[in-house]
Amino acid sequence: MFHVYLLASRPRGTLYIGVTSDLRRRVFEHKSKAVPGFTKRYGVDRLVWFETHESAEAAIRREKQLKEWRRAWKIELIEADNPHWTDLYPGLSA
Repeated sequence: MFHVYLLASRPRGTLYIGVTSDLRRRVFEHKSKAVPGFTKRYGVDRLVWFETHESAEAAIRREKQLKEWRRAWKIELIEADNPHWTDLYPGLSA
């Protein structure tokens, strides 16, 4: 399984879109600031949205599509399922 995910610094804050085959591990890396870069620099570590895909190709296509979206569309996508911008990381199964 592959996941496309959106992280936020806070509700309606800075957004980051990524793709991974291990969502729990990858979000942990963002939260622990293990990898230098955009999310570490801007404190973007709240998992606010994700979806699962069967193949890496499908997940990458979706990631590229979302990266082309306007910010308002991304916010609408998040708020459709997560109106309070709750961090979804604690609910991920191990």
